[in-house]
Amino acid sequence: MSISNEFKKRLLAGETLIGSWCMAGSASIVETMGWTGFDFLTIDGEHGPYSPADILDSLRAIAGTPSLPVVRTPGHDATYIKRLLDIGAQTLLVPMVETADQAKAIVAATRYPPAGTRGFALMHRASRYLQVEDYAHVANDHICIVAQLESPGAIDRLEEIATVPGIDAVFIGPGDLSAAMGLLGQPTHEDVLSIMKEAASRCARIGVPCGTLFNRADVARRCLEFGYTMVAVGSDLAFLANSARALAQSMKQ
Repeated sequence: MSISNEFKKRLLAGETLIGSWCMAGSASIVETMGWTGFDFLTIDGEHGPYSPADILDSLRAIAGTPSLPVVRTPGHDATYIKRLLDIGAQTLLVPMVETADQAKAIVAATRYPPAGTRGFALMHRASRYLQVEDYAHVANDHICIVAQLESPGAIDRLEEIATVPGIDAVFIGPGDLSAAMGLLGQPTHEDVLSIMKEAASRCARIGVPCGTLFNRADVARRCLEFGYTMVAVGSDLAFLANSARALAQSMKQ
């Protein structure tokens, strides 16, 4: 048995990937979202109530759908990253990356020696419980790391971070970026979007894919025009809340 990372292949081939966010902590909702037509779904381990066991269940749920999984880590902890890789996560979105040194440490945590420092084990879901031939020697090639830049300082260092070997893409987080700019709660402010447009141009110049997330489809489409190729829109909780709220209000009119 062999393994592959279809998300990484499609991202690095320059394909535009449209995704969404899963924050409810429910594998059933992840599975439902997987059948709605999104290219990828991000299981949000930073802000969502997901334990590693919950992420495992969500990975299993999405595996039976056409969507591809991305897992956002809570932070940079190497031990936690190791656990995510062992349960079968291949594409990690790592938040709050500020420097190239941080990016190098994150990459090292995802690679087996001598390329990195990932702890070695074989009896886990990632190796399909020993069914993947020579897993330890091929695993490194199938890891995809997306570094999330969420401050003006991080974006100033975009090229340094994005060109660290093993960083496959950058992801501009408009929520924290707007907060760091003194525009808390205003991710669609034109000053924020201006920086995001510039970031996309800089990524294009160095040949690195860039991604982002917005709840509003119109703003997400603007990011596609800017050159973003990994664009997520909305989330499971937003879809639920907005639809339920609209229905409740219509019934009370």
